[in-house]
Amino acid sequence: MLSHKRLALLALCLFSPSAAATNSTSGPRVTVKNGTYDGVYSSQYDQDFFLGMPYAQTAERFTVAKSLNQSWDDVRSATQYSPNCLSYVIEEQGHKLSEDCLYVNVVRPSGVNDTADLPVAFWIHGGGFTTGGSAYARYNLSFIVEQSVKIGTPIVAVSFNYRLSAFGFLSGGEATEAGISNNGYRDQRLALQWVNENIAAFGGSPDKVTIWGESAGAMSVTAHMFAYNGRDDKLFRAAAGQSGFGATITSFTKGLTSSENADIIYNNLVANTTCAPLVGQFGSLDCLKKLSREEMDHALNVTKVSGFAPIIDGDFFQDFSTNQLEEGRFVKVPILVGANTDEGSDMNKGILPSSRLVNTDADMREALTSVVLGQKTNKTVDEVVDEIMYVYPNIQAVGIPSLEKWPHVIEKNDSYAQELGAQYRRTTAFWGDLRMQWARRRANIAWHKHGIPSWAYRFDVVPNGIKPYVGASHFKEVAFVFHNLNSDGMPTPPFGGEEPYVSKAKAVSDQMVTAWINFFVDLDPNGPSGLNITNSQTWPQYDPFTGGGVGQEIVWDLDGNYIEFDDFRAEGINWMIENAAGALGY
Repeated sequence: MLSHKRLALLALCLFSPSAAATNSTSGPRVTVKNGTYDGVYSSQYDQDFFLGMPYAQTAERFTVAKSLNQSWDDVRSATQYSPNCLSYVIEEQGHKLSEDCLYVNVVRPSGVNDTADLPVAFWIHGGGFTTGGSAYARYNLSFIVEQSVKIGTPIVAVSFNYRLSAFGFLSGGEATEAGISNNGYRDQRLALQWVNENIAAFGGSPDKVTIWGESAGAMSVTAHMFAYNGRDDKLFRAAAGQSGFGATITSFTKGLTSSENADIIYNNLVANTTCAPLVGQFGSLDCLKKLSREEMDHALNVTKVSGFAPIIDGDFFQDFSTNQLEEGRFVKVPILVGANTDEGSDMNKGILPSSRLVNTDADMREALTSVVLGQKTNKTVDEVVDEIMYVYPNIQAVGIPSLEKWPHVIEKNDSYAQELGAQYRRTTAFWGDLRMQWARRRANIAWHKHGIPSWAYRFDVVPNGIKPYVGASHFKEVAFVFHNLNSDGMPTPPFGGEEPYVSKAKAVSDQMVTAWINFFVDLDPNGPSGLNITNSQTWPQYDPFTGGGVGQEIVWDLDGNYIEFDDFRAEGINWMIENAAGALGY
């Protein structure tokens, strides 16, 4: 039941005197700091869209973007998404791409005026810092805004583009010296500043912004909490991270510091262009800036695209996340974070040369040797690998996907061993924990230590059309959080299939989207009325001292959501937490 206060708020926001004008044929109009925009009214969702508005000056290649410094007197159109930022993966085929891509979009309930002071959800897309964009159909913010109105707590939602691949995360060599490392993160910061200055014109509150993202987007959420040594610029009041929260940079290549690894990648890029004679010399960055788009495209298609990633640059990032967490050098706001049960099932391919499968202990040892940093500890690489293999044993009953969800026991040389590797469950558990799970648990523990509320979840739904040995893997929760019941932009429709699955999946989505909206509005996913979890439980704040020293989390499950102790693979994840900086490079 909605409170009278919330119903009154909804009426004030949606039935203000300006509502009729907003729904007129001329469309909605807003005036921001720099000028006036005409948006578009959606009768399907009864929402106003303001799309493709620049939040920065057009950035020259490999330079730090700058805030808008111009104003205009005419009325500009904000009715279409801008092109996505340049990317070099198959997924981008069919999307418009451009180096001129720093644009923001706002979706609001129709008729909201500039005094509404609504909470704001600021969405940061994922894609491994190499792909993604706000124009993707699967990131349609209309669904979650629609649900917010339906439950009586309307929000304003924002999405935007930031530079990717080398354009956003070039570092090493002259790039580091020029101060352009982590430019993609700097773009995000500019977008947040734009929201802080302008969102009130759309009916949003600059004091009620939640930054929210998935995968690389969740890493980005973390990044802004650690940026500039944890400086709080008052750009957001809460954070939500799905599958990626807790670690701000990717681990270093074995035996290299952050900058040394970046130097190799930078020189590799230069060597694949006509700037090759300048490898290791002054002038290489200026040469890259002047290359044609076609030559850059060619060079990045033959260079390891995934090598361009955030690094410790001494400015945006000044220290390891491990050190900042321990010392409390981060923005202290409530967080809602979690990951999916089987995160590693699509992350353990290509961990051996020539994409060989992990069939034996020797294969596993070879794969682990490539990710540990023995010389940063008082142990040898072999000793560190021994420890990992002990806490991640080749026992299928403790690996993932679980035998309960996928009962097949992989036998040597059977068809699954040939397709996935005989030690598939072992590698899936390790790589899922390394990429997504350990940093999330560490963050929840740290937040409690510093007296800040946090909530954790585990998504355990295997969506329609997903093979059981893939399980509840990476990205699978996104459609559920967005309430994308039409499965727009999804390769496999997660809400397709037969009953009773369809009804159960929609019920999980109903509760998840409600929890996220509650968090955006009340800084508590339970909201004022609770979530109707199994046995009338509430989603508890994370407290690592409950249950004999273990926190609790909600499990999103087709057969009823429930609360569990956050102790899965405790020995392995604890090892990662204890060895994050020394052995893993975080």
